[in-house]
Amino acid sequence: FFALTASPEPSVSHRAEEATPLISTKRDREEDYVEQVSTKRQRVTPVAVIALQRYLSEQTKGQQLDSYSYDVTVTDGVWRAKCFLHPSLNHLVHSNSLKTGSEISITQCSFVYNERRLGHGYICIEQLRCAAKRSAVLARVNTVSSLPILVKQGMERSVVLQSDVPLQVSRKHYLSLWNNDDPEGDIWISGSPSADTVLDVSKVTLLSSLDSSFKNTWKPLPLLVKIIHKSRLRYYGKFGLKIDYPYQAYFEVADQSGTMSLVLWNELCPEFYQRLNVGTVLYLQNYTLKQSYSNRSRPQMDHHRMKTFNSVEICLNPRNPASVITVVSPKSILPQWGLPDISYQFTARSELEKLANNSACDIIGLVTFVGRVERVKGKGKEKYWTYRWVHAVDGTSDHPFILELFSTSQAEIFSHICPMTYLVCTQMRVCHVEGSLPYLTSSCETETFITGYHKGQPYVNDPRVKSFIQWTKTLKDNVVLQKTAVGGYYRYPPYIVFQIMCYIPLVAAADLKRELETLQYREHKKLAIQGQIAAVQYMETPEPQGLKDKEVNDLILNRLPKSSYSNDLSWESSSWVRQQQEVSEHLCKGGLWQDSICRRFTLDEKNVLLQWSNLQPTRWTPLRTADALSPVLCPGFYHVTILGINKQIAVDAMYIPVVSSSEPQAVGLPQDPHGNTMLSCLSSGFLCPLSNTANNSEETLPRPGSHCGGDNEILATASELEDTHVVCILDLCHLGGDKVEVMISKVYSFFCTPQ
Repeated sequence: FFALTASPEPSVSHRAEEATPLISTKRDREEDYVEQVSTKRQRVTPVAVIALQRYLSEQTKGQQLDSYSYDVTVTDGVWRAKCFLHPSLNHLVHSNSLKTGSEISITQCSFVYNERRLGHGYICIEQLRCAAKRSAVLARVNTVSSLPILVKQGMERSVVLQSDVPLQVSRKHYLSLWNNDDPEGDIWISGSPSADTVLDVSKVTLLSSLDSSFKNTWKPLPLLVKIIHKSRLRYYGKFGLKIDYPYQAYFEVADQSGTMSLVLWNELCPEFYQRLNVGTVLYLQNYTLKQSYSNRSRPQMDHHRMKTFNSVEICLNPRNPASVITVVSPKSILPQWGLPDISYQFTARSELEKLANNSACDIIGLVTFVGRVERVKGKGKEKYWTYRWVHAVDGTSDHPFILELFSTSQAEIFSHICPMTYLVCTQMRVCHVEGSLPYLTSSCETETFITGYHKGQPYVNDPRVKSFIQWTKTLKDNVVLQKTAVGGYYRYPPYIVFQIMCYIPLVAAADLKRELETLQYREHKKLAIQGQIAAVQYMETPEPQGLKDKEVNDLILNRLPKSSYSNDLSWESSSWVRQQQEVSEHLCKGGLWQDSICRRFTLDEKNVLLQWSNLQPTRWTPLRTADALSPVLCPGFYHVTILGINKQIAVDAMYIPVVSSSEPQAVGLPQDPHGNTMLSCLSSGFLCPLSNTANNSEETLPRPGSHCGGDNEILATASELEDTHVVCILDLCHLGGDKVEVMISKVYSFFCTPQ
């Protein structure tokens, strides 16, 4: 595999190209070493990426590093090797060009020894080439874990190479690949059985006593409490922080006297976070108290009807002192302890409009639409939140719940939300939208549960849950399946005028280039630019019969346009031909991506649709990949060229108006009548009136010759765009590799600009 791992006389850094059948040879200065190597090859043999793992970088004096480093595990089908990715290659991860399941060719690497530890070192990949295709090597591999690990001679006992810990030894654990909220790796303990210990509850104290005795110096007595709310994890690692496991998690706990916050700190999080759930009873010793942190979010708990003690919070620390946490077995819990029942506040969809803005509620529904997972940049360098949009129905309204679900530190559940599953979301916050339907967004205290995870949850006996289950028994699967969809471009809520300046940054056209270049994988940005619409083309693609997958993909990208961009299918400003000569840069020339089109959900394609709509996984598994999906052709879309207001930069954006009430995008869309002119369609986002067909397939997409209730074709009215000053709301999303989605979600017209 890597011949340098068996080098008889290793130096601090040996170039692997001269010594491995998998890496190209290249004459190095170390001529003597090269002569000792007998296995030299001139060509590069590709290897497969089977794991890609992220962790906080080590801070090197005088060297500017990214916040995070990456370990890459590769295989040739016989061996596997865990390697360190040189920081200069991190951008390949950020763009998802380097990904699990893909094929790469390592063209330069070195072996790096740890000078402060005996018997520790690793291969550093310094140069590589990424292939777009799936690796053929993996077709021969069923169980990756069964492949032997490649270890350099003399380092066979290296714990780092053999276990699930980073190669840079100052770091103790991996982070989730795409966010900092989800537990990742073997250190996170889950499913451990509760202790059947005999507890001495005669000396326990109540939460009310802690609140009144906070400033006393006496050692607190044990606590016996039940968890009634659980927050997502918070990772606060950064350069210079001398904490191996910088995590924090909040819980709300209760006894017969009231409720109080409990904080789990640092390495206690990997040990206990996944074992502490709503309904879990804890016997706590050696805890500490501190003044409550006021600037944090809290769950809304009025429905519990218990006194809340907010002045202090319970801290469980790994040391100074080391807290003792006993998870009490359910069969050991006694009624005389007086611990309160778990209370929920389930809200039916028919009641949602009555709730105040930002109020909390719990919901249960049958999922009908699941959007792709996207990321949005949070506060701090390289910090991202992951989220997805979901629709769920409960039979009490013609409208679904519209849910904006952010990561809840339940990665397994979050990635498996799909149509036809029963979804429970707790502590969702109501967001009212002027002129449209309200939606629900998750809070720090939200938890989600889907089919397969409901058993044993405290809410299963709630009357609202039982009523919902009875309603679902009246449904027919084949009827519901006709109304489902997965993935694709999705936006909510529809934008209104005052929101432009308040919530969406208005950027210069020159700044738009930088925004596009700095986007990372599945990162979503909303931007507004002002200028003029210089040209509009209606792009048609032929039927897919007889075409190969690649040809279909080329068609969708406008690489093989229809032989006839006629006057009936396009419009351009009278000055556009001249202005094109003066434009200094034209951004995002191209068309529509396959990932931008939602698909009908089918049970047969469930696994591959989940993979397609989720983020790239950390580890490769021998399942079908998204490439196995049959291509979906969009028969038509609008290709719009926007010229910046100073006429120096142009950008191409795609526009697909909503045409059917059955599309996910139609839910909550204001549907004030308009004349189906080009400008009114761009301004409203839909064709008027919407079709009421139940078929949300590509056949419902617009064609420029359709009258749609008006007397004129849409493109025939495009001349009204001439010299019109517009503000365009753009949705940007990096889809991986070189694919960047630029979609128009709304256009506002203002006044005519002078020539």
